[in-house]
Amino acid sequence: MSRFKPAAVVPAVIALLAGAAAAQGASGPPDLQSNNTAWIAMNNDLAGPATGLGPTKPDPAHPYVANGRPGQPTFRIADTNNPNLKPWAAERMKKDNAEVLAGKIAFTARSSCMPAGVPGFSSYIVEPVFFVQSPKEILMIYAGNQETRHVYMNVPHAPNPKPSWYGESVGHYEGDTLIVDTIGTNAKTYVDNYRTPHTEKLHVVERYRLVDSGKVLEADISVEDPDTFNQPWTAIQRYRKVQQDPLYEAVCAENNAGFFDYGIPKADKPDF
Repeated sequence: MSRFKPAAVVPAVIALLAGAAAAQGASGPPDLQSNNTAWIAMNNDLAGPATGLGPTKPDPAHPYVANGRPGQPTFRIADTNNPNLKPWAAERMKKDNAEVLAGKIAFTARSSCMPAGVPGFSSYIVEPVFFVQSPKEILMIYAGNQETRHVYMNVPHAPNPKPSWYGESVGHYEGDTLIVDTIGTNAKTYVDNYRTPHTEKLHVVERYRLVDSGKVLEADISVEDPDTFNQPWTAIQRYRKVQQDPLYEAVCAENNAGFFDYGIPKADKPDF
């Protein structure tokens, strides 16, 4: 994937990073941004909790093999025998599984240059996530295609937020933990890379905190959607800390050679 520094974007991001870090001070909430810090997901998919209900798992008959691992890489095939799935969700996933097993390329938001939604954003891998912290707003920017979430701090949810790709996220700090509460996500996204669907009743709470002497960012994720799941469930994603150059612009759809049909959206006419 080609990259280049946009002349206007990079200095602006650097200035935001420096200003927010200075305002935060040496103590208080977790510093997720200073010194060009970025965070790369450590798990290919959301990990389940030690106990209790967790995210979708691979079908035991069709184990997932990621690129770079021993063996022939595979697409993800979901285990639809999960008793926590409502019947309509399980049936939709069974149909999708059958299409993939018949030769269809399995959808993931990253390979298709699409917004991942929440908590799908936590399933973005390889490229780092940058945080921009300020008293009123936090930006969470995935370097691939600059997918960006906006978290509005210390404010309530709107009474009826209009459904959108990343929904409405509001946040606050509790000691060393950043808590992000998201509602209003449209039903066009999936919960994970196993193509688990959801409705507009999806409600996600994420708790971010630094562990392992600040080398790892841990996200504890709670998910509920009474029209898709019988009970709420939890998941974990961990990110390793890396020191990156300032955020680069990375193109996605415009840089894809079209060797495979990942379902990348295409404009039907030029916009210039």
